[in-house]
Amino acid sequence: MKLVILDRDGVINEDRDDYVKNSAEWVPIEHSLEAIANLTQSGWRVVVATNQSGIARGLFDMHALNAMHEKMHRLVGQAGGRIEAVVFCPHGPDHGCDCRKPLPGMVLEIAERFNVKLEGLPLIGDSLRDLQAVAAVGGQPILVKTGKGAKTLAKGGLPESTLVFNDLYDAAEHLINHH
Repeated sequence: MKLVILDRDGVINEDRDDYVKNSAEWVPIEHSLEAIANLTQSGWRVVVATNQSGIARGLFDMHALNAMHEKMHRLVGQAGGRIEAVVFCPHGPDHGCDCRKPLPGMVLEIAERFNVKLEGLPLIGDSLRDLQAVAAVGGQPILVKTGKGAKTLAKGGLPESTLVFNDLYDAAEHLINHH
């Protein structure tokens, strides 16, 4: 089975400095829905792994998060794609959990749930912590320049094997054509 993990904010939808707090603020990045559809139609299973500390911070609740994800699933479905699962960390940076990226907890959970190897498992993100979470377990870090990606690239210090693409569409095309 071919499985790819996507970060959410800055990869699939526009990121906001004040957090995406409701479904109205959840706005897809151009061509991201099409990218997920192309992956799905090429036999890839798509799973989202996202830090959502806005819950711990009291900026939104589970109802709002579920509404954002319902909108995401609906729009991806309308584009001809499918997201198999959304795994999220509701904790803040100081909670000491093992799921919050850059820790690999969500990546490990997804690999176990879908029975896929960690080695080479691709994760597409826009921040260093996304890349670190998958690199820590031998996966393939992929950076997109959308969201915080351009700043992440400029800062440097990326895991050694990181691939870099303009956006999710280009990253998806690479996976489809090379796997």
